[in-house]
Amino acid sequence: MIKLIRHAGGWGVVRGDQVLPLPGAYASTADVLGAGVRSAREVLADPDAAAVPLAGVTPLNPVPGARVHCQGANYRTHMVESGMDPDRAFNMLFTKSTASLSGAHDDIATPAHVRLLDYEVELGIVIGKPITGPVAVTAADLADYVGAFVVANDISARDVQLPQGQWYKGKSYRTFCPVGPYLCVPDRDEVARWSELRLTLSVNGRLRQDALAGDMVFKPADTLTEFSQLEDFAVGDLLLTGTPGGVALQPPGGIAQKIAGLLPEGKKWELFVKGQARSDAYLKPGDRVVTTIRTDDGALDLGTQRNTVR
Repeated sequence: MIKLIRHAGGWGVVRGDQVLPLPGAYASTADVLGAGVRSAREVLADPDAAAVPLAGVTPLNPVPGARVHCQGANYRTHMVESGMDPDRAFNMLFTKSTASLSGAHDDIATPAHVRLLDYEVELGIVIGKPITGPVAVTAADLADYVGAFVVANDISARDVQLPQGQWYKGKSYRTFCPVGPYLCVPDRDEVARWSELRLTLSVNGRLRQDALAGDMVFKPADTLTEFSQLEDFAVGDLLLTGTPGGVALQPPGGIAQKIAGLLPEGKKWELFVKGQARSDAYLKPGDRVVTTIRTDDGALDLGTQRNTVR
């Protein structure tokens, strides 16, 4: 796996605890996945290549300008905690704004009106092959469409997303999609190990989410097949593949939902927000969020995000 990193000085490739600068400039993520990867292979093969310490490099968003396509409630554990039946669920598809993208060490900014700020660690797939019409992607040719893997966090304002019924708005405020630290370009055999990737997220040192990507109900090949009936994808676009259980949002119990169903719409959501606000699981200013994705054997490691909520 080649780990590319975008920083203030341009693009580099990671080797151990060093970053080797890539010569030239790259106008887009597509250019990086093409000419940039070829250059990275050459630089990595040079034992005398110039290098700077990785610890001194601040990662920037590695997919600038990407369109962000998403899956909602795609892990069995998350479906169950949301009151859904995984065996009768539909693939929930939506989008986030490009402006929500931010870096792996950037602060997460809380809009002044948001009270229920939630987190969602997600495996991001950076598209490596254009999709301009319906395609039938299979597990065997999935690697053709995977340009890179990235760590992502689908930050969500639940008190906007649900009461207003606006997923795009509730998930698209600026800084609501930290990505990186690396653009991880896998070999074909490494793509086949996607289900072995373990997603974890902790808040202030307390583990909140921990699951293997194999817990997905709708797998990447199936999702790209379905999405291709609706959308074109350019090289460098981003697909977020859903989050495991353990988010802050917890739906009311069955009896509470029945009572709420008898109330006027405005009152129902007012009580929902008040009830959720009593939970200490939602993010607050000063919270430290640490997010990782890697295989248990350490062979594939997409890196670690460290974000502070402001």
